[in-house]
Amino acid sequence: MIKMIEDNPEKLGFDAKRLNHLTPFFQQYIDQKKIANFGILVARGGKIAYHKYRGTSAFNAGFKPNHKSLYRIFSMTKPITSIALMQLYEQGKLMLLDDITKFFPAFKNVKVFDGGTTAKYKTRDPDRMINVHDLMTHQSGLTYDFMMEHKVDALYRKAKIDGARSERYDLAGFVDALAEMPLIASPGDKWNYSVSTDVIGRIIEIVSGQPLDEYLEQHIFKPLGMKDTSFVVPDSKIKRLMHNYSRDPATRKIKLVDSPERTRLRAPCKFLSGGGGLVSTMEDYFRFTEMLRNGGKLGGKRIIGRTTLAHMLTNQLPNNATIPERAEGAFAEVTSEGTGYGLGFSVVINPGLVPMAGSLGNYSWGGIATTSFWNDPVEDMNVIFMTQLMPSRSYPIRTQLQQLVYAALK
Repeated sequence: MIKMIEDNPEKLGFDAKRLNHLTPFFQQYIDQKKIANFGILVARGGKIAYHKYRGTSAFNAGFKPNHKSLYRIFSMTKPITSIALMQLYEQGKLMLLDDITKFFPAFKNVKVFDGGTTAKYKTRDPDRMINVHDLMTHQSGLTYDFMMEHKVDALYRKAKIDGARSERYDLAGFVDALAEMPLIASPGDKWNYSVSTDVIGRIIEIVSGQPLDEYLEQHIFKPLGMKDTSFVVPDSKIKRLMHNYSRDPATRKIKLVDSPERTRLRAPCKFLSGGGGLVSTMEDYFRFTEMLRNGGKLGGKRIIGRTTLAHMLTNQLPNNATIPERAEGAFAEVTSEGTGYGLGFSVVINPGLVPMAGSLGNYSWGGIATTSFWNDPVEDMNVIFMTQLMPSRSYPIRTQLQQLVYAALK
């Protein structure tokens, strides 16, 4: 039974005075009008040591956030979709080395970008076909339109293949459009953050025979009691939706990009983005991270097998490489030095290279609106941060949060 109340941090192995440094430190971001709010949850052994919210849902307006406030978690959707895919794997309905042509015949003719411009470019045959493992580890050769690092990114923008923001396609049409695009590299050659998890979402639909939203509701959200996690926000909950902002890195100006009054999240969702489409709450995501911390189960309900989850949390990059050693582009939703990638999660494989305190085996991910989580299996700890500011690299919030939390451990 999840209870969203603070326990005695001293009994949980924290120095309470040090842990309470979190509030005034991140309050500075609000005071300087860098973010409108924050929510932080720190738990150990399944009990909450620190659980605070500050600010308001909008700058100088809105409501005070709490554990029921709704956040656009964007890429923190990816670990959820990855767990869903591996549930089907456990049932023998697919294998990680299955070529994706088994599900998408249109990919039989996929090519690799081999030089030129976006108007006129050359391609070559890939060394091999994309498989499910490539999708799960972002080694598929796919990319994201917002990366601004490769000419294929620009081709995505031209075709309006825009990930979680897509209004042009449904999920099936989105994957068909991807099959027309060249890859940035041959499958398995490079790590590149991409729409791969959206393709995984479509595989889930094909294999399960259910739309992605129905599958997630039946097999993950309902069993875990995640009552407020979905691709849309019903009218009855819209007043709990946080405002979302973006910061221009050049001008440093912040503007409103989405609010309860103008959001597209009210409408029926055409594109079910398994890579970035979910809205959730601190309470719901805590339930998800608790299931992970407990080896795949929560409240007596098993979501994923213990050994399957352990495999997902093992670095899957060749020769135990880190993300920077394998990366085509520079973008990742984690500080990636010393960090490898499993099946849907980053995982620390060399703490000595990570630029802040932590443990071997820490696994995590974040979202572009500066939401993030990490679980530490050594310290039996899970930490979640929530706010709504894009992009996530606007400020070093995640790094600073990790510094302060580990400094508070006895």
